[in-house]
Amino acid sequence: MTAPTGPTETGDANDVTEFEQEFSAPATPGAATAPVGRTPLVIKLLVAATFVVILNETTLVNAVPRLMTDFNITETTAQWSLTVFMLTMAAVIPVTGWFLQRVTTRTAYATAMITFSLGTLVAGVAPTFGALLVGRVVQAGGTAVMMPLLMTTLMTVVAAEDRGRVMGQVTLAMSCAPALGPAVSGVLLHFGSWRLIFAVVLPIAVLVGFFGFKQLENVGETTSSPISWASVVLAAGGFSTFVFGLSKVGHSAWETVAAFIGGGVALIALFVLLQLRLQRSDRPLMDLRTLKTRNFTVSLILMSAGFMAFLGSMLLLPLYLQNLRGLSELQTGLLVMPGGLAMGLLGPQVGKVFDRIGARPLVIPGSIAMVALLFGLSRIGAETPYPVLVALHVALMASLATIFTPVFTIGLGDLAPQLYSHGSSLLGTLQQVAGAIGTALLVVIMTNRTESLAEDGASKADAFMGGLQWAFFAGGVIGLVVIAMSLLLPSKADVPAGAHGGH
Repeated sequence: MTAPTGPTETGDANDVTEFEQEFSAPATPGAATAPVGRTPLVIKLLVAATFVVILNETTLVNAVPRLMTDFNITETTAQWSLTVFMLTMAAVIPVTGWFLQRVTTRTAYATAMITFSLGTLVAGVAPTFGALLVGRVVQAGGTAVMMPLLMTTLMTVVAAEDRGRVMGQVTLAMSCAPALGPAVSGVLLHFGSWRLIFAVVLPIAVLVGFFGFKQLENVGETTSSPISWASVVLAAGGFSTFVFGLSKVGHSAWETVAAFIGGGVALIALFVLLQLRLQRSDRPLMDLRTLKTRNFTVSLILMSAGFMAFLGSMLLLPLYLQNLRGLSELQTGLLVMPGGLAMGLLGPQVGKVFDRIGARPLVIPGSIAMVALLFGLSRIGAETPYPVLVALHVALMASLATIFTPVFTIGLGDLAPQLYSHGSSLLGTLQQVAGAIGTALLVVIMTNRTESLAEDGASKADAFMGGLQWAFFAGGVIGLVVIAMSLLLPSKADVPAGAHGGH
């Protein structure tokens, strides 16, 4: 990392190790920070912790009916156990860029895992639904720190020519964990109440947190800079309000939805203007100078469009399997799990290929395949064989693996080292926002088409199928943006020697 702009937090002298001396040196273009071909221990530990906290994000999907019964609440209220997690992530992630520059790696890791574990405990013993929501908020606060911490540390300690391979391991945590969440919870719910989910996650989180902290070494240097509390309020209020408005699409009156979305956009606009002003004195909460780096901006747009199509389509297939085909949550989870596993397991292999040939030969055909497969899913019917559905889903996830690993790597890799944490924070924030936009958009398209067909006399099943097909088709249209952006990525030969990204 670059030299600090303020006082350096050195900590206890006994904590200074050869590892810290090696990796705290100012980064220079093209300098190797870890042996090529070997994944640093710090990354392995952070990947394990990230897998645990992200797994928890989707485990309550199957537990909503149990929560309705135990707390005597409506389905709309019970869904808040999922919504509040997403809102907290959207509110906290924008702050992580500033936070990760102020504290050491060990402190950030300990903060994230202790917060997550505390939230898991509160949620597991919650006597009321309100207490459960408090636990979920605390859990999400810890989760929001882990992904930017992992990304920032990776860019600091991994040599540029080896980042694709290591970023592929990050993809394993990012894609396998959400896919496994519903399946794991489905199994646990067969053996006990929803509290068993938290009872199983808690000791795993504590053990991963304890042994990870024991082995973890500090990476880079910290800087001391004042925080703009106005920025914190605007970021938290703006992004969470915007995402909340999107989450209410199809469930509330359009006037209410528009008010929340409009209010969120206004607060985000004020946040952006304030960051531009604070950048003059190097005090922004989220440094938007990252957007001046062409490859980062292209990657950000590509990733946002990809996540809109990806997360939106992830919602559609379970709806089809449960509402139309009558499968249970567990059966649905097991059917979609191979796709998530395929995406995760392909990540490291895609990363290795990326290190050799660059982004374009992977991302361009991968994005074309993604669009083709989404259009293919728009042609499924009420009697489509399950093996065909699984094959289409696995192929879709495999195509996404060829997109996300290179895009994450080339986007962050071209930033100056002092902007890694801010780039990771912006990337994580837009993941949440893009996912919410994609989900809301495809749900609206599906709902409106279903209602239109029902009014024209179509049966309930035919109307639902028609709406689903239109939604998948819309996902394919969004994917066309991914293809367009992939054509703007540089080829390996176009990157000047010594560029941060290495590609």
